[in-house]
Amino acid sequence: MVDLADLLADLATESEQLDALVSSLAPADWARPTPAPGWTVGHQIAHLTWTDHVALLAATDATAFFASVTAAPDPARLVDDGAEEFLAPPAELLARWRAGRTALADALAAAPPGEKLPWYGTRMSPASMATARIMETWAHGADVADALGVTRPANARLRHVAYLGFRTLGHSFAAHGRPVPTAPVRVELAAPDGTTWSFGPADATDRVTGPALDFCLLVTQRRHRADLALTATGPVADEWLDVAQAFAGPPGTGRPPATTDSGVPA
Repeated sequence: MVDLADLLADLATESEQLDALVSSLAPADWARPTPAPGWTVGHQIAHLTWTDHVALLAATDATAFFASVTAAPDPARLVDDGAEEFLAPPAELLARWRAGRTALADALAAAPPGEKLPWYGTRMSPASMATARIMETWAHGADVADALGVTRPANARLRHVAYLGFRTLGHSFAAHGRPVPTAPVRVELAAPDGTTWSFGPADATDRVTGPALDFCLLVTQRRHRADLALTATGPVADEWLDVAQAFAGPPGTGRPPATTDSGVPA
């Protein structure tokens, strides 16, 4: 089991690295479009700020959290509306993001052991919430990096994203209206340091193998499986790669393949 303090330290590092990527940008660069349709670099940071805000409500005031959900005029647009609501000039947005993520980390660290925090369609331990925030920060950071033409090296923090991607196999099927499989899946990933990260029974017939970075890009729906070096063995593993999502809520739309079967850009 990963210690909550270690998770929060990794969350802080992941946030700081994304902060360093955007803090020196010119105002025009904050308006650059990202791979998420309709979202600029600013929207990506505003989304993280909004999500930290509602996560803080979940950790400190469950009544206020549920009120924020029920008050949403259009639940289907909750995420987009949150990003729009929190969008602000770069300096103001950065200050709010920094303050919000610090407050959330403090609240998670102070949460009573064993407490389950409300979330969208589920309840989460403080450790699970911290893991989810690492996943979200890394995934939206990937969108920002793509918009800026920056390549970010893989790092050990990806293990949290990969583990969450593995743990959400059942949710991925359910979110897409498909029966949750009963057959276990083994995941074996080539880690950035040359070791192997393994999840699931070693004797499972269904298996997913490949680079850890590619698996994380898949489960956060930042790349189409056709553009990744992942191998699925068995029907459950193969179907999973079509629906995988490590985030809560309804099914994501994913990203189209970058190339067609003929190798021509899509």
